[in-house]
Amino acid sequence: MPRNGARKNEMAYILDGLKHGLAILLPPSREILQIVFLSLIVSGSATLLAAAAAIPAALLLALREFRGKRFLVGAINTALAVPAVLIGLLVYGLVSRRGPLGTLALLFTPGAMIMAQALLAFPLITALALAALKGIARDARDLALSLGANRLQLALAVIRQGRFAFLTALIAGFSRVIGETGMTLMVGGNIKGQTRVLTTAISLETMKGNFEIGIALGIVLLLVALVINIALQWAQGK
Repeated sequence: MPRNGARKNEMAYILDGLKHGLAILLPPSREILQIVFLSLIVSGSATLLAAAAAIPAALLLALREFRGKRFLVGAINTALAVPAVLIGLLVYGLVSRRGPLGTLALLFTPGAMIMAQALLAFPLITALALAALKGIARDARDLALSLGANRLQLALAVIRQGRFAFLTALIAGFSRVIGETGMTLMVGGNIKGQTRVLTTAISLETMKGNFEIGIALGIVLLLVALVINIALQWAQGK
């Protein structure tokens, strides 16, 4: 009986936190809106920056045969397993005061957070786009050769047919970076009003004992991820 009573108290604690968390969001404070806005800017910019390099790289690997291609594909797949905290350590070293990019004063700014998240998203977007493009490129190459198309026309045909694969890769990349905490905290610093985003704010408030605020921000993070994924899925169906 005492054990059942303890479980009821534990569940009541979680439900009470959820209730207060929802109450905090109705309506959301200016600080929460600012955190959500910065999260979208940082993770959205990082995803687009990574995609700008990853999609051309995937196209090159899918369409061209060259020496070292197998090594590059292996390196990209290996990069998928690199812990985010190591990427954070690398970016910290680059942008810290004594690092090669120290004169840019990027440490503990959204710029450093975007750089780290873009590095994290790059191998994931590249690998997913490449996996989807392999079949598309093979079919498009056969068709293009039969029609006498040049390389540019072949590339454009693959891009057109691979647009849904690119969107899927973008969804996966964005979902990966917006939920990252340790790396973002390392290079961003979680400074209120400047570099505080959803994940770092959740971590901070939970450690301070503000469980209901952590739940409120967790609900916002879940809703943001769901809305963006639904929007991109809808775009895929158009």
